[in-house]
Amino acid sequence: MKTRVPLGGWLLILAMFGAVPVWSADAGHKAAVQQKEEAGKIEGIAIPRPSGGFLGLEVVGGYFKLSFYDAKKKPVTADVPRGSARWNQQQKSGKAFTVLNPAGDGKSLVGAMFVRPPYNFIVFLTLLNEAGESVESYPVNMMQ
Repeated sequence: MKTRVPLGGWLLILAMFGAVPVWSADAGHKAAVQQKEEAGKIEGIAIPRPSGGFLGLEVVGGYFKLSFYDAKKKPVTADVPRGSARWNQQQKSGKAFTVLNPAGDGKSLVGAMFVRPPYNFIVFLTLLNEAGESVESYPVNMMQ
């Protein structure tokens, strides 16, 4: 039994330096890891859409940014021309409101009104079509 302990220690040291092959995971595990790598990451708060895609709402530089994603969580172009966000301000009484207009990248909508921290409130998000009619609306609990 004493001879196995040093042998196991040497195998561990050699495996660390690549001299001995390390046992690899089975093919199913590798496929699951690869599938997770293929799926993208949603920036901000993830909001599932009824059409199968996702929205990502975050505050960047003090302004709301709404990004659009497909079912695999990859960025796509915005499918609505405009949106709006309404929330209760922490420092003042009353509601704050901003229109979300297309950003330069074409894949997101950006608000025009500065959002003061702390970001601990509920945002009522509405997506609008070309005619200005509400297409989708979501209550989002902002906690950043």
